[in-house]
Amino acid sequence: MGPLNGVKVLEFAGIGPGPFCAMLLADLGAEVIRIDRPNGPEGDRLDIVGRGRRSITLDLKNPKAIAALHRMITEFDVLIEGFRPGVMERLGLGPAELQARNAKLIYGRMTGWGQGGPLALCAGHDINYIALTGALHAMGRPDTPPAPPLNLIGDYGGGGMLLALGVMAALLERGQSGQGQVVDAAMVDGAALLMAPIYGMKARGRWQGTRGGNLLDGSASFYDTYACACGGFVAVGPIEPQFFAEMLARLGLDEAEFQDRMNPAHWPAQKAKLAAVFRTRSRDAWAAIFADSDGCVVPVLSMDEAPHHPHNRARENFLLKDGVAEPAPAPRFSRSQAKPSAAPPLRGEHSHAILREFGFTDAEMAQLIPET
Repeated sequence: MGPLNGVKVLEFAGIGPGPFCAMLLADLGAEVIRIDRPNGPEGDRLDIVGRGRRSITLDLKNPKAIAALHRMITEFDVLIEGFRPGVMERLGLGPAELQARNAKLIYGRMTGWGQGGPLALCAGHDINYIALTGALHAMGRPDTPPAPPLNLIGDYGGGGMLLALGVMAALLERGQSGQGQVVDAAMVDGAALLMAPIYGMKARGRWQGTRGGNLLDGSASFYDTYACACGGFVAVGPIEPQFFAEMLARLGLDEAEFQDRMNPAHWPAQKAKLAAVFRTRSRDAWAAIFADSDGCVVPVLSMDEAPHHPHNRARENFLLKDGVAEPAPAPRFSRSQAKPSAAPPLRGEHSHAILREFGFTDAEMAQLIPET
């Protein structure tokens, strides 16, 4: 049933990191109920991040809906919301109000800039949050503008994943104190945290302040992507000397041509040699040559190809549902593995069933569930 079996989560519908956090908790076995707005998105069975929860539609401008949530909150362990600071308080659903009803409630808040600070009330997106942490500046080629890494760092790694960790830590602490608390998870905080290893390298003089010339930014000959004869690419990453030697052996190159390979001054010439060799075969031919080796060379797969790679199939890293591939829950557990998550709900799909579970009468439900 999953390691979070028995944990009940109330999610206020949003976009990006909040739903991602709720998906992670649902994947791990938590029961997640999402509050959808009457005029919000209708819901989509293909919304992978929306999997694993049920939906109830409530009009948060209706005082009766607020009163109903005060009544329901006593049975929840966790609340997740992603509004700007102050919105939940104005609705009468802030931490003070709800924790007065349920002192054990973990109140998870997901924002871009955090609950405080000069930018707290400003709009923003992933690219803005990672820009202020030094992360965006470090990405891309030296002769091009910084390259946005999709929205993986701010929204998901530094946002939803950080909130999930905070919620888990708060649940663990609650087991000792018996008290809930507020988890203030901000994407700018999380993006900065993800940069800790790079800031460590910079502090030791191992990372330059400009794009280019660094070990992990695509400048090193042994850490980059290379074009192949077919137009595809391979990802090359043999940082350690023994792995680099393995790569050269499989490429048929002489190690003598790659002396002092850690010296950035030699990287352009060494990259030119490797690029010329990789262009002589197709991507899949190189994948076969490096299969089961320590050469750290793998094909760069598209999203259509990735679910069908033998390793991903063996690990069941993707689930195929009605012909659609979706990433599988992770990590794996030896005893309490969660069941496959339920399909994403449509807006308000479970409104009546959920309210009945909380003891609402038909007359009360008629006042709470908006007409469609």
